[in-house]
Amino acid sequence: MINGKRIAVVLPAYNAEKTLEATVRELPEVVDITILVDDHSSDGTVELARRLGLRLFVHDRNYGYGRNQQTCYREALSAGADVVIMVHPDYQYTPRLVTAMASMVAYDIYDVVLGSRIIGGTALRGGMPFYKYVANRFLTAFENLFLGVKLSEYHTGYRAFSRKVLEELPLLENSDDFVFDNQMLAQCVHFGFGIGEVSCPTKYFEEASSINFRRSVKYGFGVLGTTLQFALQKAGLGQFRIFSAKGRRLEPGYTAYYARGAASGHAG
Repeated sequence: MINGKRIAVVLPAYNAEKTLEATVRELPEVVDITILVDDHSSDGTVELARRLGLRLFVHDRNYGYGRNQQTCYREALSAGADVVIMVHPDYQYTPRLVTAMASMVAYDIYDVVLGSRIIGGTALRGGMPFYKYVANRFLTAFENLFLGVKLSEYHTGYRAFSRKVLEELPLLENSDDFVFDNQMLAQCVHFGFGIGEVSCPTKYFEEASSINFRRSVKYGFGVLGTTLQFALQKAGLGQFRIFSAKGRRLEPGYTAYYARGAASGHAG
């Protein structure tokens, strides 16, 4: 707990057997709940998660990264979390920053905190492919221009959210694919939630998950589309469900249709 608030870490996993244990071992003691959602992995991720005593949910097929996050957040809310931090179990981001990120939310400094790979200037030294770095900088500049905020990057997978954010955003209107991340931040800006950043070193290595060039291009076009939707909605020239206050939100029972609880214990 931090400031009397329950802290949950959620791990959206797909074939993370090689890096999961290292990630979990570095989670700080302030974490009250650790949840792993497996998106129908073909390796030993599920068995390892059981051995580590994680609160585990397993998708009955591969639904995609966005849907995995929906399950993560729904189960964290159901478990009574007040602050939820998404940590990728591929060990690309250091779990040791969880305390700092969670504290900024728990003390009501920000509603959302991002672990930025750009602030410290270490992304390329950490192994980020050059084309991804260039695309990151271009897309971030484009988004800052149209969203009217100034973030160092929108594309990190290391994020902390308050319970209020997860309850109020229409997350069920978002994509099941990787652009879910970007839609969620655009929603946060649209609905007026405060976003902060901390510098986060990153490391790229063979076992770390990373989308290929083709999917990166698809993601990039998705980011451009989301940003233009935001601008049109703000200008009153369009109405999009991802920015609708009446859009579908997370609710109890949603994941029961495609995920089963497989908990063997609790960690954190």
